[in-house]
Amino acid sequence: MAALFDYAIIGAGIAGASLAAGLAGKARVVLIEAEDHPGYHATGRSAAFWTESYGGPLVLPLTVASGPFLKENGFLARRGALTLAREGERAELEGFVKEFSALGIRIERLDRPALEQRLPGLGRDWRHGAFEPDSTDIDVARLHQHWLAQARRGGAELLTRARLIGADRQGEGWRLRLSDGREISAGIVVNAAGAWADEVARMAGVAPIGIQPLRRTVAQLRMGVGVPADLPLVLGIDGLFYFKPEAGRLWLSPHDETPTPPCDAAPDEIDVASAIDRFQNVVDWPVERVERAWAGLRSFAPDRLPVYGFDAREPGFFWFAGQGGFGIQTAPAAADLALRLLRGEPRGEVDPAPYSSARFH
Repeated sequence: MAALFDYAIIGAGIAGASLAAGLAGKARVVLIEAEDHPGYHATGRSAAFWTESYGGPLVLPLTVASGPFLKENGFLARRGALTLAREGERAELEGFVKEFSALGIRIERLDRPALEQRLPGLGRDWRHGAFEPDSTDIDVARLHQHWLAQARRGGAELLTRARLIGADRQGEGWRLRLSDGREISAGIVVNAAGAWADEVARMAGVAPIGIQPLRRTVAQLRMGVGVPADLPLVLGIDGLFYFKPEAGRLWLSPHDETPTPPCDAAPDEIDVASAIDRFQNVVDWPVERVERAWAGLRSFAPDRLPVYGFDAREPGFFWFAGQGGFGIQTAPAAADLALRLLRGEPRGEVDPAPYSSARFH
């Protein structure tokens, strides 16, 4: 006989874990994870920062609303974010500062001398900058484990090494078939499968949205100079790099977004080399060696906004996908929004309308 649950959440990364934590104790919840451990593909490979401007103006409400929870529970550590621009990019930088200042973000415009104080060894081409003092690092692993533990205490069941292989409507609910031979009956299916979100939808007979996984590469560098512990997150206004300190090393990304099928992403040597080449055009710090490199998947809907809500044509199927590279910094507010939709409760701080799955059907 198939095990019976109110909610079957597909995917145990930060998205699925946050929803399971909110639902457990009030409903029968099963969290279904294909890998050996939750958070293997995206959550566990995050560069781990909370920056209000990241993701754009329509993601900003989710980021801002997530801040208090992350701060009050000790998941944030002050970092600051520094965005650099060349002379020919001055107008773009000024537009960036104007847009986000108008939205209430603290941004300080910096000239060349101020940039040199914050980033020693800065290349001569970088003439302009903007500093966001409220940007922070996120303790992603602890946040993820916090929600998994809360879900477990509430009675949620976590199944690992259990890939979904089939989903069929059964009366008012679903019968789910898993790769380990088990069958699950659930009233509602929550699609928190990240890069596999469209694949899960197809298995359930639901029209896919066009969730596209994009590969993002990060390299950990051992430097020939000491990496300042107070170095901010450094980004280019051109979107071609970012880097930040991490335990005496430097984490560097070429800010790549390479379309890829859902997979266990691996770094490409060309992307690592491109990242180092771009980095050496920013500062004159010698790179001793690449200690390790990895890649993760960032999954976007066609309009690059997250997708939250019941499917317009299949009311028993709930989308919680398309969080791109901002899924962790927006996780608390996204979970609150989704939990309200799942329970039919009044809207909270963030308007769910811009993220509704109905915009695709």
